[in-house]
Amino acid sequence: MAERVVNVDVYDKECKVLLKDKRNSSGKFWTRSEKKQWVVGLMLGTSMLYAARTIMPLCIVSTSQELGWDKTESGTVLSSFFWGYTMTQFLGGYLSDRIGGDIVLPIAACMWSLITFWTPQLAYLSTDKHISLYIVVLSRVSLGICQGFHYPGMTSIISRKVNEQERSLTYSMVASGSHIGTLLTGSVGSILMDRYGWQFPFYFIGLCGLTWMLLMRYMLIARQRNKSVVVSLADAPLPDLATSKDKPETRSSVPWILLFTKPAFWSLLVGHFCENNAFYILLSWMPTYFHENFPTAKGWVFNVVPWVVTIPSSIGSGWLADKMISSGYSVTFVRKFMESVALLGTAFFLFIISYTSSYTSCLICLALAVACCGFHNSGILVNPQDIAPKHAGSVFGIMNMAGAIPGFVGVYIAGHILETTKSWNAVFGQTSVVCVFGWIVYVIFGTGRRVVS
Repeated sequence: MAERVVNVDVYDKECKVLLKDKRNSSGKFWTRSEKKQWVVGLMLGTSMLYAARTIMPLCIVSTSQELGWDKTESGTVLSSFFWGYTMTQFLGGYLSDRIGGDIVLPIAACMWSLITFWTPQLAYLSTDKHISLYIVVLSRVSLGICQGFHYPGMTSIISRKVNEQERSLTYSMVASGSHIGTLLTGSVGSILMDRYGWQFPFYFIGLCGLTWMLLMRYMLIARQRNKSVVVSLADAPLPDLATSKDKPETRSSVPWILLFTKPAFWSLLVGHFCENNAFYILLSWMPTYFHENFPTAKGWVFNVVPWVVTIPSSIGSGWLADKMISSGYSVTFVRKFMESVALLGTAFFLFIISYTSSYTSCLICLALAVACCGFHNSGILVNPQDIAPKHAGSVFGIMNMAGAIPGFVGVYIAGHILETTKSWNAVFGQTSVVCVFGWIVYVIFGTGRRVVS
């Protein structure tokens, strides 16, 4: 009898292993080779996304001179992107959770790539300064609407296809594409603008975005769908092996009422808002800062250096976060540690820039401030997958909607401050204070535990 019990136990273990392999083979998580392919594909997509987003900040000085915009009008053009970006964050997460991010991303990419390509021509539709300004603002709003689907869709995909122990590094590598894209704009875009005019970077990045969309749609996504169909047919004869918890996961609605009662959720919104306030102000106004304060400086230097140093900080923070979690540190501690580096580090370097005057010192301070922002990818940015893994896309959409608000409020206010006070120290000082406030809220109320099922 004892021997028989042992055999049954062994059989049960073998069945569990078989079911685990079956679930993995049916697409619950990516295999190692699939994950590499998708990480590269999504990282390139994020690169194109940010390249298209940052062309206008790169060209704003030349564009405003040609079209006759002042600082306030330039700030309106820069911030108008986020008016549209805010609108589609929740919708992007909801659709991605319901129908799949692999369907949402290519459609959105096609639209924002075309808008990017045609932006210079839209600016010349009218010779009237104000009408031209309105048209450009409308194109920027439309660009934001289309790009608002990307991050929630990407978050939904990763939360379903990558296990918890590997999400920080995976997401950090994919999100590092934002710095690669900004680097591409700052280097290749600066060269194209200097040689051929401000219009050519728009054409170049627009075509690159369309190329990525076609490759992603007809190679990576199509291959994944074909594999899913084949595996599903192969798995059909084995339904009786699965227990109730091994059955396909049903799509449940997001428990918003419960979620809105959780302080951890609100701490995400506040922390993301404050970090994005700093990041978007640096992203939008840094080229103008160097043009005004150091007019002889080379654009390809100050548009490249901050984003070069941010790439290793973004990827390295993801590796460090996963390493700490696998070493026994709690997810809560790791998320708060990474966010402390992001918010406090950014605040510190923006504060001390007021006491520097040389070009090299200012470049180093701003580069380190942007590099600290890279740690945000392993902190709050991946936190929705911790607190609500089944609804990560929708939660991220709400969070990123709040994070997009400083894109138009903060960027516009920065332009207005510069127009009225002519003081960059005032801009950097208030940005530092906002970062410290966000850090306090997240450290007190943030968590890495699941708060909704």
